[in-house]
Amino acid sequence: MGPINILYVEDNADIRDVVLELIERDDRRIVACADAEAAWAHLQGGAFEILVTDVNLPGSSGTDLAKRWLEGHATRWVILFTGYEFGPGLASLGSHVRAVRKEDFEQLDMALADIGEQLRHRTGSDD
Repeated sequence: MGPINILYVEDNADIRDVVLELIERDDRRIVACADAEAAWAHLQGGAFEILVTDVNLPGSSGTDLAKRWLEGHATRWVILFTGYEFGPGLASLGSHVRAVRKEDFEQLDMALADIGEQLRHRTGSDD
């Protein structure tokens, strides 16, 4: 398997740039955009394995974007990278949805690494 394709959605350009720099690795191909509408266009035109999105976006929320992308595809991976706490409601989005606090860059990187391993393992077992 080649690099993991990640779509990262964050409307704050400064945060977006910092996060991109912190999570960039050779085994990840990351495409970034600033809102849910641009993200949806990317998701329709590309093969992404992971959606990382802020929840509070202009226009449609990151949660709505995630629900739309997961519709009919519950095994897709989503990380809600946000300043909000998610309680039991997170489970209603699906077993492949995680929430990471926006200030916890290390946890975001670890979540991406864990999901990447699961994707590689799943792909490897299908060969």
